[in-house]
Amino acid sequence: MPGLPALCLRPRDLRRGAFLTLVFLVSVGTAAGAGCWGPRGAEDSRTVALAGTPEPEPAPGGGGSGGEPGTADREAVARAAAEAVAEGKSGKKAAQEVVSRSGDRWGTVYDRGEYAAFAEDLDGRWTGVGLWAGRRRDGRIEVDRVQPDSPAARAGLRAGDRLLSVDGHSVTGLAVADVVALLRGEAGTPVVLGLSRDGADLTETVRREQLRTEPVTVRRLAGGITVIKVASFTRGSGERVRAAVREAPPGGGVMLDLRGNPGGLVVEAVTAASAFLDGGLVATYDVRGSEHALYAAPGGDTDRPLVALVDGGTMSAAELVTGALQDRGRAVTVGTRTFGKGSVQMPTELPGGSVAELTVGTYRTPAGRSLDGGGITPDLAAGDGAEERARKVLGGLGVGP
Repeated sequence: MPGLPALCLRPRDLRRGAFLTLVFLVSVGTAAGAGCWGPRGAEDSRTVALAGTPEPEPAPGGGGSGGEPGTADREAVARAAAEAVAEGKSGKKAAQEVVSRSGDRWGTVYDRGEYAAFAEDLDGRWTGVGLWAGRRRDGRIEVDRVQPDSPAARAGLRAGDRLLSVDGHSVTGLAVADVVALLRGEAGTPVVLGLSRDGADLTETVRREQLRTEPVTVRRLAGGITVIKVASFTRGSGERVRAAVREAPPGGGVMLDLRGNPGGLVVEAVTAASAFLDGGLVATYDVRGSEHALYAAPGGDTDRPLVALVDGGTMSAAELVTGALQDRGRAVTVGTRTFGKGSVQMPTELPGGSVAELTVGTYRTPAGRSLDGGGITPDLAAGDGAEERARKVLGGLGVGP
């Protein structure tokens, strides 16, 4: 099993009516948009404890009892797993039952294979069919979007399709992580998907493939505008944003497009924010009452006009970036209210080898705003015409003819 990351800000099984639960890159491949702190030490140059205490380490198998509303008791979860394993039962299932009863809506439990797949996803690659899916409040699993040129795309699947079954197993009411487990498998193997579209049921058989996503794409618009689209904060994405800013035309403006970004590695999000900030606070977060801070690296471009595009699919680490740029007056935000995922998860290895990720705290913007449940309201509201509105904003800031 890969080493456990220290802390997570991960979209999970979001229960928010019409909006798809985790756009957490259940890319069928699980969360490439996960939201985990990178390996120990990766973020140390930008992270300090406000009280002067060291960054907390995870304590596999124990430490901290939870106790706060909406959090699971780690000791109770570990104890349930241990008792189940001793009786020859599934430690993962027993642990998940405790997590579900706790009210920790972001908590979940992975087996060895699922957690290894999650680690793979953080590199932007996975084996699957190319879906982003999630669960609605009534337990339905729906397709949020489909990766271009993926098995799902070639089979004609599209956003809004309801996923009913995978290889004959009903998925209604399942946690998204469990749906992902059903969709996983070896490249080249078939998987039968039961679907509903516009009231009609249909069946599609697709073959799993090794898939990749490009987390950062860049395009140029007339007038010296550079559009930097960040699909998720997987490994290397932060430095790619910094490189794109360095390579942007002199005197031009930037649109940082975070729409649909479900989050990712927080260290990558901080690196991306550093492209536009010269040091200073990006966010604070607390873990069981101990407060810590994340700082941008010095030397970012603080002069280039910047607009951040956001929407209801902007989540977790992507909201962390948005909040920092908005609070510090570095960007004009355009779009619709962001999702509102501002809680911190920490992984704990359980008896039997499964891994529980449980909520341990929350993060706040530089101005002290908690984003959990509320999200970020953009400076300028815009829906389908957000990019055109952003161009006008940049024009008003002196970019273009």
